[in-house]
Amino acid sequence: MSCLVSMELSPPPSGLEEEYKTLFTTESLLFLHELVSTFNEEVDQVLQLRVSRKVHLDLSGDLPNFLKTTSHIRRDLAWRVQPVPPRMQRRHVDVGDLAPCDTQRFFKALLSSAQGIQVDFDDGNCPTYFNQIKGIHNVFKAVHGQLPGAPHISQAPVLMLRPRAWNMVDHNMMVQGKEAPGPLFDFGLLMFHCGKTLFENKSGPYFYLSKVESFTEARLWNKIFVWTQQKLGLPHGCIKATVLIENVLSAFEMEEILYELRDHSAGLNCGIWDYSASFVNKFGHRHNFLLPDRSKYVNMEKRFLRSYMDLLVQTCHRRGALATGGMAALLLPQDPLTDSHQRVLATVTRLKLLEIQAGVDGFMVYDLSLIEPMQRLFQLHTKGDNQLHQLRNDVSVTPEDLLSMPSGGVTLYGLKYNIAVGILFINAWLSGVGHFFYRGQVEDSATAEISRSQVWQWIRHQMKLEDDSRVVSRRLVTDLTQEVLMELGALIHSVRVKQRLHTAADMFLEVVLKRDFPEFITSYLNQDHTFLSSQDSGQVESPGADVPRHKL
Repeated sequence: MSCLVSMELSPPPSGLEEEYKTLFTTESLLFLHELVSTFNEEVDQVLQLRVSRKVHLDLSGDLPNFLKTTSHIRRDLAWRVQPVPPRMQRRHVDVGDLAPCDTQRFFKALLSSAQGIQVDFDDGNCPTYFNQIKGIHNVFKAVHGQLPGAPHISQAPVLMLRPRAWNMVDHNMMVQGKEAPGPLFDFGLLMFHCGKTLFENKSGPYFYLSKVESFTEARLWNKIFVWTQQKLGLPHGCIKATVLIENVLSAFEMEEILYELRDHSAGLNCGIWDYSASFVNKFGHRHNFLLPDRSKYVNMEKRFLRSYMDLLVQTCHRRGALATGGMAALLLPQDPLTDSHQRVLATVTRLKLLEIQAGVDGFMVYDLSLIEPMQRLFQLHTKGDNQLHQLRNDVSVTPEDLLSMPSGGVTLYGLKYNIAVGILFINAWLSGVGHFFYRGQVEDSATAEISRSQVWQWIRHQMKLEDDSRVVSRRLVTDLTQEVLMELGALIHSVRVKQRLHTAADMFLEVVLKRDFPEFITSYLNQDHTFLSSQDSGQVESPGADVPRHKL
């Protein structure tokens, strides 16, 4: 361990000695130390307030509502967020879920015609020490023109840097005797090494902020931005951030979140699975909040999700902020002449057209082959760089709209699908990878969240299968987990990989059978001995390396 001013840092992962030396200079460590020391206590308070709020909701039986204490902010029609710089005004299609430790994919995205890249240290990334250092160093190289063949940063798609969320800690850095908050580790290194160059090239620094649950959390991010700009000699307001509204509680505080970040806002983003999972997280023990089978009954056309998207667009555009939609996770089969290619393209087009018609200014795709068809969709159905002129005055969303659960039950297919996604996500993490491919689409921590959340909730409420009226019980889920393991295991020949899959299945059962709901699967795994010990070997594997993609 190297030590500096009450700071401890683990030695470099094998093979990343040079990258480590580039990132962890005396100056950058002093900056990180000061950043973490300044905000450590407030990060703890944010997490404690979440617990307190949840306890209050549980004890009182209350439901969230628009806040009375901040009604003056919502009533004041005069305020607007600061306009975003020119390069951010047209971001129809971003590449999503791009873990920057995947050098090859990062390079391809830089060469693509996308307007932005979600450089993802959160949902699509597994935060091993190796991955964080490799990923941040790859961003460093892209920004400083050190990736041979990559475009100059001023010509490349804008980098939307997504640090880890508040719930994540970094096990490799201790500051004043405490593990550093994951988001401050990521944000601090990215800003210190890349902030000024991005600003000078009119290409940043721009961020995505994950899992923000309240306007007080947005206020903390704003304080961090102001402090960082002053420390690094950057002008006030040059940092811009898009907040992902991934939690049902934050859906009631969208205006307040924009208000807190009004000098630094790049708008709000809506996505389907983390948001849906948050209903189980906050209210899953209440029978009124039973979320039916997502494979059959949950999509953006349902009232609770449609209302959330409409309110987000209306709120953003009323305040001059950009509203972005979720990510198309489907993978486009390569041969354009096949029926499957046409079918996938038609599905993505239909779903994304719904978002465009709702007024979004952009959205994400995982598959780079979808960038151009989705950009054509925007050109066909919109005019100009964005849809800020779509004020959505036709929308009037009530708390009942946001909290109305879709009707429907549980299917055997949906239960097995959720079990498979949960197991494969944990398996991916044990391999040092944050996402994987399954049945023609990319899966990440967001789909793992909704999958394990639903299984936990269905057991808790003893739901019956539509197929044969069997009760979703511990025994049934355990039996189906074995069935899913057999099906997945049939595609794998390596004994080591099969053992890891069995470990993942055991860990999945542990999570879904707990009496109390573990708040985030990523926090749970990040603290788990099995995951931590699996990282000693270090190097990242490519997503889906163990399991043939076409068969899944």
